[in-house]
Amino acid sequence: MKKKLLSVLLSAAMISGIIAGCGNNATTPADTSTAQTDAAADDTQTPEPAADAAADDTSADAAADDTADAPAADEGKVLNIYCWNEEFKTRITDHYPDYTEVDATHGTIGDVSVVWNITPNDDNAYQNNLDATLLKQADAAADDKIDLFLIEADYALKYVDTDYTMPVADLGITDADLSKQYQYTKDVVTDSNGVLKGLSWQGCPGVMFYSRDVAKEVFGTDDPAEIQNYVKDWDTFNETAATLKDAGYSIMSSVNDSYRVYSNNVSSKWVTDGVINIDDNIMKWVDDSKELVDAGATGTHDLWSDDWSKGFYPEGKVFAYFGPAWLAADTEGSIGYNGGWGATEGPQGFFWGGTWICAATGTDNAGLIKDIMLKMTTDDDIMTDIVVKDDDFVNNSTVMDALASGEKKVQREGETEEHEYTSQILGGQNPLQMYINGVASLDLSNLSSYDQGCNEEFQHAMKNYFEGNATKEEALDLFYKSVVEKYPELTY
Repeated sequence: MKKKLLSVLLSAAMISGIIAGCGNNATTPADTSTAQTDAAADDTQTPEPAADAAADDTSADAAADDTADAPAADEGKVLNIYCWNEEFKTRITDHYPDYTEVDATHGTIGDVSVVWNITPNDDNAYQNNLDATLLKQADAAADDKIDLFLIEADYALKYVDTDYTMPVADLGITDADLSKQYQYTKDVVTDSNGVLKGLSWQGCPGVMFYSRDVAKEVFGTDDPAEIQNYVKDWDTFNETAATLKDAGYSIMSSVNDSYRVYSNNVSSKWVTDGVINIDDNIMKWVDDSKELVDAGATGTHDLWSDDWSKGFYPEGKVFAYFGPAWLAADTEGSIGYNGGWGATEGPQGFFWGGTWICAATGTDNAGLIKDIMLKMTTDDDIMTDIVVKDDDFVNNSTVMDALASGEKKVQREGETEEHEYTSQILGGQNPLQMYINGVASLDLSNLSSYDQGCNEEFQHAMKNYFEGNATKEEALDLFYKSVVEKYPELTY
């Protein structure tokens, strides 16, 4: 049944208004993927994954345990990587020691040609392209097969609960290799049978970024511990919003900024026994957000829209954003560019996004993928380099603990001596212990394969209510109908 699941899931319409990955940079789809996508678009049959070919071969089963930690020698001369933006390509280019860039969509690792198939998330284009190509995986020529692809938390189960993703153990990666990784990053990509199907180089616990200049102007201090007192819970947060409004600032750019904080702290799943369920904490977001919008303390902008992004610049008059390390913009002229953000915990702990590396069943580059996964997600030196150069939070507890405590010193390019780590966008603050505390509190027991669709449709429907174009009941009815249209197997 599991190998048929992807065919069912791929037929559901998926909308990706929220980019839950790390950053929102979009690029033009790579020409290398176009022919494959077009060829697969009209084929609705689910192919048998290559791994299933030996399913009934008892000799293969008998040998499985002996070869699990020693993948067959690679034969592939092309490594096809599918992703939605430049982030992973940048990480590979900057930190994977054996990679050489050829052009925007090509590189080499030894004698293997690397082809980047980059399709933006807009209108679900990335997943649509990935889905269509995976459906042709078993019949594709060796050089056209997907070898490695990236996924996000919101739709991870859609892929890991199928045979299109290889268990990392089949690549020869052991539990000991992954002992320093945070457990939640493994939970996201563990299938319903308890099999780990992907790895991530980053952790994405969230904090509240706030403008230091606004904090000093309105509250007389920009000290993180003092600012936390103004946002320690949602009731206090809303009271502080009124103070900021009187001073000419929005507490956040949009109600959608806080949505993921509430949705990460639910006590139930979106779907239970086929019935759509709205958790009490999601409804609290609705009530708190309506109060803020009616008071003029925040907007209703869609994430990643131009209006939403204005708050990353001083003239945007926005006090705070909620997000992980990757969120705070540092483009020239922005608040972060000059180290103008501070960070504090905010009302509740949460996480947002993350990118996971999956090996596609049928790859002829298993050994190379193993090396990429191990170097990019477990190597202490590479992990440290990512933190220092990219201001990222990495999936390595040993490295993060050492950097958070100041035990491990760093030296950035152009600096003459080593020093304790600080974040450049946070004006010299070291937020790592805050992130570490957030990772420890994460509970992913309520994740489901319906999360992406339900979260997006709920925010879309509630915008009508916040803007006065519908009653709460009308907005809820719109949400239910939209989800059932997307997932006909559900009821409410």
